[in-house]
Amino acid sequence: MTPNTEAAKRMWDDYVATDPSGLAAAPEYTVESFGDSPRLADELLELVIDGRKRATAGLVADFVHGGELLPRIGGHWIVCDGAGEPRVILRTVELRVGPFTSVDERFAFDEGEDDRTLESWQDAHRRYFTRVSAARGEEWSENDEVSFERFRVVWPPEHAD
Repeated sequence: MTPNTEAAKRMWDDYVATDPSGLAAAPEYTVESFGDSPRLADELLELVIDGRKRATAGLVADFVHGGELLPRIGGHWIVCDGAGEPRVILRTVELRVGPFTSVDERFAFDEGEDDRTLESWQDAHRRYFTRVSAARGEEWSENDEVSFERFRVVWPPEHAD
């Protein structure tokens, strides 16, 4: 999924031009999609747009492997759909790093997937983390560090929190 960086830059410029809080003043943002396939990217993005998904989790090893910095509180990211087109801008409002086993029911609910229970979150993320780790040639363990991130939608206005 190659992001349309030109369209993402235009979206960012629109956001900065209308941001009364000044939070977007720093030109730092990432451009990415949820998941590891176009289908999953679209499914998870729709949960964000519908207002159900306000959290996400990722393996710290994936950030390291991709040469990316971990998210940071106050940071922004432009989320693209499965075709690489930018759809929303998110702002990270909470971040915690810990093992997979440290996830709680509230976080599972806020991530908004499946039936929003801790059990379904654990099942889905075991499969996902195993799959993406294998794609990097590594074996995943429940002791591996996970980035637990909560966010707000800040752009476009019709989707903002």
